[in-house]
Amino acid sequence: MRALCWVAADELAVREVPDPELRNERDVIVRVRRSATCGGDLPLLAGRDPLLRAGDVLGAEFVGEVVEAGPAIRGHRIGDRVVVGAGVACGGCWYCRQGRHSCCDNAGVDVPGVDPGWERPDAGCFGRPREAGGFAGGHAEYVRVPYADVGAFRVPDAVDDDRALFAADAAPTAWLAAELGEVRTGDVVAVWGAGAVGQLTAHAAVLRGAARVLVVDRYEERLRMAERHAGAEPLDYRQADVTAELRERSGGRGPDVCVVAVGPPPPRSIGDRLAGGDRPDPVREAVHACRKDGVVVVLGGTDGFALDTVTDKRLTVRAARRPDLRDVPMLLHRMARDELRTEHLATHRLPLADGPSGYALFADRADGCVRAVFTP
Repeated sequence: MRALCWVAADELAVREVPDPELRNERDVIVRVRRSATCGGDLPLLAGRDPLLRAGDVLGAEFVGEVVEAGPAIRGHRIGDRVVVGAGVACGGCWYCRQGRHSCCDNAGVDVPGVDPGWERPDAGCFGRPREAGGFAGGHAEYVRVPYADVGAFRVPDAVDDDRALFAADAAPTAWLAAELGEVRTGDVVAVWGAGAVGQLTAHAAVLRGAARVLVVDRYEERLRMAERHAGAEPLDYRQADVTAELRERSGGRGPDVCVVAVGPPPPRSIGDRLAGGDRPDPVREAVHACRKDGVVVVLGGTDGFALDTVTDKRLTVRAARRPDLRDVPMLLHRMARDELRTEHLATHRLPLADGPSGYALFADRADGCVRAVFTP
């Protein structure tokens, strides 16, 4: 089958790879209908993960059709259209029973030489290096889905593929951010990043009753989209003192909840720095902007962490790299009722054969790209 594989730093290629096979009785094989780029792929694309190997298949978010099922599968039949959660979870360990699937003890691929008592890898994930506990991703014609009764969800007939695709990771991550921030009626919420997760976080905050939601970014197309689809107030950090502006719009205190929904900052060239391209680390900026006794939620990477400010301001800091699976059925239900619309985030649709150019658009935020969606 064909799959979009990592070759070397900043280099992807569509290659022929072996077809996936059932390995356990709780597996299914899914024929992919749609897959999407993800911000978590960019550090991999840049070659920052030393465990990545040439030929690893990327793609954490995908929707498809069940074409083969193991004998222990009870919740799916051949032909079911399913969206698959980006994280893999067993459903039976202590963490899964608490609904904390992203902390699953059993779903990650075993990593030789890692001490399970200390540096244990977190739960498995599609489109991540096998040596880091991951599984072959969804930028392919077929994918093996372990523990499918836990992590694959039937898509309602009223929800098309482009909308359902965002229930794999972006929408659950956004909902988790609002939950971790304990957003309440009347809150002022600030979100750093107007990508898919940032826009959906803003929307989730509005649904939870936030009085004002502000989205901080520099890309005009994304900011306009956040304003139009999420009801957020755009804030271009190139044109404003972010901390001062947020304080001004929150009664002089600062936002009640600050969410950092941007990925790790890319390395910048000397030319960029001389041109004024550098700006404060978003996590540090969120910590300084948040009101005293507020909540900062971190979904992305950071260059530094202002722990002294956290203690001085009595802040609560919560973080997550991937969402749990428990919210996916609820989000699909909201999608079916038109309460949650996400298809506008699929700004570019390409065949899988054009995957490398799709990732170039996505990485560069070129041509207004929020997410590139591939069809095998």
